[in-house]
Amino acid sequence: MKRIAMDAFYFAGFGTTTKNEKEMTDEAIIPQLWSRFYSEQISEQITNKKENTVLAVYTDYKTDVNGQYLFLIGHQLESNVSQEERIVVKKIPASTYLVFTSQRGPISEIVPKLWQDIWAYFETSTEVRTYTGDFERYDERAANPNDAIVDIYVAIQDTTA
Repeated sequence: MKRIAMDAFYFAGFGTTTKNEKEMTDEAIIPQLWSRFYSEQISEQITNKKENTVLAVYTDYKTDVNGQYLFLIGHQLESNVSQEERIVVKKIPASTYLVFTSQRGPISEIVPKLWQDIWAYFETSTEVRTYTGDFERYDERAANPNDAIVDIYVAIQDTTA
């Protein structure tokens, strides 16, 4: 795990509101959104991408780890530009992040496992999550979904200021 500070950035993607309680059941929405992201070629519909790295963003948290949040799959943008109707543009605020890196393996296994590790970490950590915008980063290490490594960035309060 490492700590980094990042400037605010714009993100465009598509998704829905959900909560972790639902995502841990057979009614999970997130796997369906991933399927649609690729089958409907959502990536090609996003304009002004900064890079082709896919991000999965968790934002607009209603409360905390137990509340609803907006989950979006898409890309970081060069700047704030409008997109087609079903693409949502969000400004992810500047933040300090703890970056957690998964083990190598199938994305469908390593990402949920890493989130469980992250939740366990924050149960005993002195670090405090801000719930302002967290994201998973799917770079070249995740090109093979059956043999991938993924980074998860979790926004925390900056205690150095």
